[in-house]
Parts: sequence; C-alpha cells; structure tokens
Amino acid sequence: MKRIERHKLKENEFARTVAHARDLLETRKRDFGIVAIILVVLVIVVGGMLVWRQSRNASADRALAAAIAIYEAPVVPLAAPAPGSPAPLPQPGTYTTEDAKLQAALPKFIEAADRYPNTGQGIAARFHAAAILAGMRRDSEAEQRYQEVIAKAGRTIYARTAKLGLADVQVAQGKYDSAINIYTELSRDADSQLPLDSILLQLGRAYGRAGRKEEAARAFNRVVSEFPQSLYAADARRELEEAKKS
Repeated sequence: MKRIERHKLKENEFARTVAHARDLLETRKRDFGIVAIILVVLVIVVGGMLVWRQSRNASADRALAAAIAIYEAPVVPLAAPAPGSPAPLPQPGTYTTEDAKLQAALPKFIEAADRYPNTGQGIAARFHAAAILAGMRRDSEAEQRYQEVIAKAGRTIYARTAKLGLADVQVAQGKYDSAINIYTELSRDADSQLPLDSILLQLGRAYGRAGRKEEAARAFNRVVSEFPQSLYAADARRELEEAKKS
C-alpha cells in the first residue's frame, strides 16, 4: 500500500511540474516572441550593414582605380605636324605631358579621398593626392593632405610614409625644426618599414638647411658607417665632406 501511495505521489509531482512548465510557457510566450523579433531585426540590420559595406568598398575600389588609371597612363608627346597638316591629336588613353597627366589625376584622387574618407582606398587616394601636390611644389596643400593621411591611417605604412612626405614639404617651406623632429622620430621607430638610411640622409639635409652643421655631419656619418653598401652612401659621403668644411 505504501508503495502505491509513493507512486501516486510521484505521478502527482510530475503532473504539477508539467503544469507549472505549461503555465510558465504560456506567460512567457509574449517575451519569447519579442526576443525572436529582436533577433530577426538584428539579423536584418547586420546583413544590411555587410551588404552596404561591400557595396561601399566596391565603389571605393572603382573610384581609386579610375584615379590610378590616369596616374599611370603613358605620356606621349605630340610630334610636330608636317607643313600644311593639322596638328596631331593625342592618342586615346595618353597624355602629352607629365604635368597634364597629374593635373587630370589630382581631382580624381581628391574626389575618391573625400567620398570614402575612412576607407583604405580613401586613405590611399589622399596619400597620392598629397604626393602629386608635393611634386607640383604646392607645398602647403601637400602638407595639409599628408596631415590628413596621418590622422586617419593609424600606424599603417601610409601613416609613416605620409610623415616622411610631410617632413619633406616642411623642409621645402623652411619649417626645419618641425621636419627634424619628424625625421628623428622616424629614425627611432623600431617598427618602421621605411629605409633608415634614406631617413638619416634626409635628416642630415634638414640639419644642414637649418645651419646645424655638426648634427648634419653626425646624421651623414651614420649613413656611411652603418650602411656602407647603401644607394645613399655616396651622397652621404659627399654631403658629410661639405658639412665638415663649413
């Protein structure tokens, strides 16, 4: 008898547990529904962001590629026309002078940089624009663009190379102290992928332009002693001798 009663007690306990679970499920149906809706919305939002990002990257790729295509286009000067003949036309996809090509490429790089400012493509476009401006001796504009690259590129190679370009245009503008600080920082950067011999040569030249001949000599001497096989060693030796004469 006691065994039967215990069995009935267990059945009743199981029934109560099932009933409690059923009641709990009924009361939580609405909560489960809300959670399910939130999950669906999150999936849609994340999926939409991925699609948008892929689309943006594809557009940024096209914008950068269009600018590079102009930048890398061949330069084919026009031949002198024969007497009585019309002036020849440029070949399709070419430019008659390097300056004409750069003048055409520059706005394309700036457009890509401004349209996609925080993407890798936009940063690359901004760097190219800065380099073109520096080559045109539009130093103050190049300085601004290099500073923008540094602000956006973090610790990438673009940021370090932009610092080098920034120092170069600052030297061209007579901002020697600022340029020397940048060259010195780059020369001490153990993680830098830039050639140290080139940085030291530029540092020595900046010191020389600033009238700091002893420091210039020390920078040139480092190139000669630490990098005797460098492509810059001959220039460093020559400029070292000039610094010693002064």
